[in-house]
Amino acid sequence: MTKPLAIHWFRQDLRLSDNPSLLAASKAGNVLPIYILDDDNAGEYKMGGASRWWLHHSLNALNKSLKGNLRVYRGDAQAILCKLVEQNPNCSLSWNRCYEPWRIARDKSIKQALEQAGVEAQSYNGSLLWEPWQVLKKDGTPYKVFTPYYRRGCLSATAPREPLAKPRIRYAEGDFQALTIDELHLLPTVAWDVQLNGHWKIGEAPAQARLRQFIDEGLADYKEGRNYPAKKNVSQLSPHLHWGEISPNQVWYDVQRSGSGVNEDCLLSELGWREFSYALLYHFPNLPEKNLQKKFDAFPWRNNKKKLARWQQGMTGYPIVDAGMRELWQTGYMHNRVRMIVGSFLVKNLLLHWHHGKNWFWDCLVDADLASNSASWQWIGGCGADAAPYFRVFNPISQGEKFDHSGAYTRHFVPELSALPDKYLYRPWEAPEAVLDAAGIELGVTYPLPVVDVKLSREQALEAFKAIKVNPT
Repeated sequence: MTKPLAIHWFRQDLRLSDNPSLLAASKAGNVLPIYILDDDNAGEYKMGGASRWWLHHSLNALNKSLKGNLRVYRGDAQAILCKLVEQNPNCSLSWNRCYEPWRIARDKSIKQALEQAGVEAQSYNGSLLWEPWQVLKKDGTPYKVFTPYYRRGCLSATAPREPLAKPRIRYAEGDFQALTIDELHLLPTVAWDVQLNGHWKIGEAPAQARLRQFIDEGLADYKEGRNYPAKKNVSQLSPHLHWGEISPNQVWYDVQRSGSGVNEDCLLSELGWREFSYALLYHFPNLPEKNLQKKFDAFPWRNNKKKLARWQQGMTGYPIVDAGMRELWQTGYMHNRVRMIVGSFLVKNLLLHWHHGKNWFWDCLVDADLASNSASWQWIGGCGADAAPYFRVFNPISQGEKFDHSGAYTRHFVPELSALPDKYLYRPWEAPEAVLDAAGIELGVTYPLPVVDVKLSREQALEAFKAIKVNPT
């Protein structure tokens, strides 16, 4: 007897292993694996350029794993799915849940439409260790501080499920009127992405290999080493996790079994921060736009396009900030310590709204994630949940000297300063003319003078913060 058609809708779960929805579909019938590029409903949260670049290559890798059976579409997801099920009676549909507000609203509408049409539609958790509604305070309200969320909430909740086996798939036959991956037009028309190609291996197999390499080579000194951008102690798994090329469940249990002690605990808590970000986005859907701390609605942000452009281009005159912004542009990634430094500089030294940072990261990061990006920018801005105190301003000079004391990271991304002695690397404006000449540097010409004075700008930020504390909205 012919098996029924079971449609699995890939979203941010671009893998075969530990994929609850795909496994369920493989048991339900002949599998039709699909992907829909739904820019119609994404609105202002349409993927940025770096994300689209990654997605193009990830879909190609997934299609190869699926032996060429992935079918891709572009347009309104509900219209496309309803047409598919209309053309293929007696089918079922499943997917793994996403948690962005626009996707929740869309998926709810899709499920209602399919149920009214008599089509079985099931959703699963394939992206998080704990569902956002699973970890709540005793009074049923969401946590707003990370440590109790993670320690009292997550670690006291039911343990994350163990990773699931890779399914044995029998594929549905037919053309199903799909597009090619190239016809999604995900790659940029101007080839700025060429520089990204050498920095990443994309897909499920590279994600698995990256996890193994990190556990073998980077985890042992993770707690301390992760603060130093020149060291190899960060996992760089964030884009693979965002796109679902590897599941957090696998990372959780593989790290647990590594026996790395405090480094293991530290890495698991970082997965906890990812969970916390998703919980915040779920319970506070305005997180990407609205300050969680309402008093910041009155903060006197400045509007200076020239200073914003210098920050975006890595031309602030502060070498560690410029190194980070250039790493972002050249690789689609930025070391986490440096993300905090450049974020603090934008909102607290330049007094530019955190929205500018969020939007620039959204377009440039290959791991651009609405939950983590929004929660992290609110954290660094001092206006979010469990936020860094506004008076905590990362000094770009001392941060560079402390966390890149050899200058290896900074000199790599700011090569015009490569011949400058360590003593002046993070304060080139203090170097004598003879030292600058010997290093081939002309300040204001080959490398910019500081865009602001860090001491004065810090004082101005603190004054602005005092004003909203005295006169809250």
